Amino acid sequence: MTTAPPKRTEAETKARRAGIASFIGTTIEWYDFYIYGTASALVFGQVFFSDTLPAGMGTLLAFVTLWAGFLARPIGGIVFGHLGDKIGRKNTLVITLMMMGTATVGIGLLPSYAQIGIWAPAALVFLRVVQGVAVGGEWGGAVLIASENAPKGKGILYSAFAQQGSPAGNLLATMAFFLLSAMPTPAFVLYGWRIPFLISAALVIVGMIIRLKLEESDAMKTVLKRKKTVALPIGEVLRKHWVLVLLGAGALPLAQVTYFKNTFALSWATSELGYDRGTFLGAIAIALVVQFIVQPFGAVLVSRIDMRKAMCIMVIPEFILMPAMFFAIRTENFAIAVVAMCLATIPHSMFYGAIAGVLARAFPANIRYTGLSAAYQLCSLVVGGGTPVLAQWMLNSSGNIVGVAFVSAGYAAVSLICTLLLLNRTGFDARRLSTAEQSDADELQLDIDEDDAVDTAPSAGQTRATAHS
Repeated sequence: MTTAPPKRTEAETKARRAGIASFIGTTIEWYDFYIYGTASALVFGQVFFSDTLPAGMGTLLAFVTLWAGFLARPIGGIVFGHLGDKIGRKNTLVITLMMMGTATVGIGLLPSYAQIGIWAPAALVFLRVVQGVAVGGEWGGAVLIASENAPKGKGILYSAFAQQGSPAGNLLATMAFFLLSAMPTPAFVLYGWRIPFLISAALVIVGMIIRLKLEESDAMKTVLKRKKTVALPIGEVLRKHWVLVLLGAGALPLAQVTYFKNTFALSWATSELGYDRGTFLGAIAIALVVQFIVQPFGAVLVSRIDMRKAMCIMVIPEFILMPAMFFAIRTENFAIAVVAMCLATIPHSMFYGAIAGVLARAFPANIRYTGLSAAYQLCSLVVGGGTPVLAQWMLNSSGNIVGVAFVSAGYAAVSLICTLLLLNRTGFDARRLSTAEQSDADELQLDIDEDDAVDTAPSAGQTRATAHS
């Protein structure tokens, strides 16, 4: 006799729904963000800057506009972190998705430098800044919608839903340009590159439908119900938790090495090494498939063993694999390049799958959105957008890839040191409450005890009646 499988509880259904919605929403947001990086490597230098510039300068300036989005991300983290901690995660995520979609479609409609001169790069930078503000507010909220709705002890695992949006969005962006790579170069430069940007309009509609059906997390409902919100979350974060913000930002450079591989290397390989545009986009796509597959195992690993040990297992191999990737690409052998890119992808993608949940555990619920966003966007400001700019500048200055290779290994070293220091402060067993989570639980229990005391205390009239009798 067979028995029917147990039905999911309402909490499990809500957690699964939140995880899937987080994944789909971040996939759309990151698709919009990554198509900009791909286009800046392939075509923006020609479309939005003068053709009289020295060789390589147009690409360098295109990467500078890419960086503008990263410079704006902390603004988004502060503004939408404030809103997310004051009014809830859901409404904030709806706003960020609308902003991102509008800016992306706007880029696809922009006139070129040949048509409107200097106004073309000026408008490009403005829309890139809007993209940066949107994604700066998006990431923290998407992670929290997934992790705060997760079953007990599975916050890091569920935060990986939001993280999967990055390789999925990147893969969609890469495949969009891969399919367009067969176009003749003049047609691609004239209008072909605009198609992935205009497609964003349809994707945003899908994302909005899904996000409007989301429920707020129980943790945030409790904060709102008990009026535990903070008047100025960023002030609270900087006053009481600034060390955690700095350690969190220091833990994240390894999450930014994708811009070495998918943005800088794409430009370097196609403009200087002789790789065909479609060929190298295919190599990136293969590496992104590997990332999508292996990334969740980082969250699984840190959930099952001492998180410090798990981080060492994931990060230390990158000291060798990321530098080796550049030398493999330089061989101009497609098979060698693909294998090296896939191997270099494994450590940093597993790290990326785990680090969001690790950082979310570091901050109390009433300032968690702001704290998480501040750490992530501080790293993006200093490291993320500057990565292809730095790499291109080093290549232009030295004429070789050696310096870029060593810098990429340095990213991994900084991340490992700061992550270990962070875990020593917040806790390194994912199956137990972190320091901040335990503080939240203790405060909630204190509130409940006080409410019970008020409910059971005799009124003044009852006291007088008892005394009279």
